[in-house]
Amino acid sequence: MLAGCAALCPWLRGFMGRIVLAILIAVVLPGCRRKDTSLKITGSDTMVQLAQHLVKAYLERNPGQAISVQGGGSGTGIAALLNGATDIASASREMKVKEWELAKSKGLNIKEYTIALDALAVVVHPTNKISRLTLAQLSDIYAGKITNWKELGGADMEILAISRENNSGTHVYFKEHVLRLGREASKGEAADPIATREFGPKVTYGVSSQAISDQVKKNPAAIGYFGMGWVSKEVKVLEISSDGKNYYLPTAENVRNKKYPIARSLHMYLNMASGERAQSFMDFVMSAVGQKIVREQDFVPIIHDG
Repeated sequence: MLAGCAALCPWLRGFMGRIVLAILIAVVLPGCRRKDTSLKITGSDTMVQLAQHLVKAYLERNPGQAISVQGGGSGTGIAALLNGATDIASASREMKVKEWELAKSKGLNIKEYTIALDALAVVVHPTNKISRLTLAQLSDIYAGKITNWKELGGADMEILAISRENNSGTHVYFKEHVLRLGREASKGEAADPIATREFGPKVTYGVSSQAISDQVKKNPAAIGYFGMGWVSKEVKVLEISSDGKNYYLPTAENVRNKKYPIARSLHMYLNMASGERAQSFMDFVMSAVGQKIVREQDFVPIIHDG
């Protein structure tokens, strides 16, 4: 028995050692992940390029850190923030009341930063004869009430209306302020049908601003919209009017002076539990240097950038 035990003990000690090592790995590795100093920014497709340029400039001044930037839409970013999957959510819309309530119920301390102003540029193919539209005409196009460019004085072509998909803050803003003309839904007999309008059945959806730009520049019948930072020479930007009298292009000056009717604010939402490095990055975004990058990326800075 003693001889058998002596022979068994080295094996047993090795086996127990492997168990202890496995337990240590299981305990230590999650702790390592929690101590990971890399930051994650997730959300608005409109803001992806802006966020990338801000991160690049920040890391040049703070070497040795790691920050990742992912798109997917404002709703995706906010959901990731509320689920603890990202440190900062970028959003081209404000967080909704129910999202703030969910954050509170989870004990999350979220801080909102308005980092820039933006305008939705409405674009068509360069060969399109149309150069200006009213908000009411845009609403009718995307509701499927106006279906051919000849109804607007253009060529005899069926309109291909392209929208962002519904997880996008840009989609939400366009639906509320253009498709529904900013009207609030009411109850009772006097209910406003415009206030409950939905996108028409023939509207197609682009997964990103780049995808919409790619479709518009290739299709003479297409119309789309995206943030002003995505405008290129390959598409034609339309003048837009809220009253049918005064038409404006989505320029920084027209946004700042509140003349362009489809303008909005861009946000970053910070989980305060993400610590000093996340706060340091947001301080940089709101600094004169960060706001200069906002302007260089064709958005309108919130703070004077010198």
